[in-house]
Amino acid sequence: MRILVDVNLSHTWVGAFTSQGIDAVHWTTIGDSGAPDDAVMQYGRDHGYVVFTHDVDYGALLAHTRARGPSVLQLRAQNVLPVATADLVMKVLIAHTSVFEAGALVTIDEQNARIRVLPIR
Repeated sequence: MRILVDVNLSHTWVGAFTSQGIDAVHWTTIGDSGAPDDAVMQYGRDHGYVVFTHDVDYGALLAHTRARGPSVLQLRAQNVLPVATADLVMKVLIAHTSVFEAGALVTIDEQNARIRVLPIR
């Protein structure tokens, strides 16, 4: 699995993922920090990444376009730093690997994870 960390999340997420053996890159190291969400999505789709974000616009983009990818992992929590939420994020990634590979929008909050298989209709 490959993770593309969106600009609205800390660069420290890259280290959190790589320390668990997950290939990860922060968008600002490969793209323009001011790029629109659809450019990040296109890059993720073209290069086989799961987009990891705190932005709810990605879910709306997936629904509006009825796209089959890329998979998006949304973190909806007050504290979005790895020190507070990395354990939860890693558990969801491991438990739902096949869902991410097939294409899904997965939203994580402090209580649970919600999965919507792509395309969203």
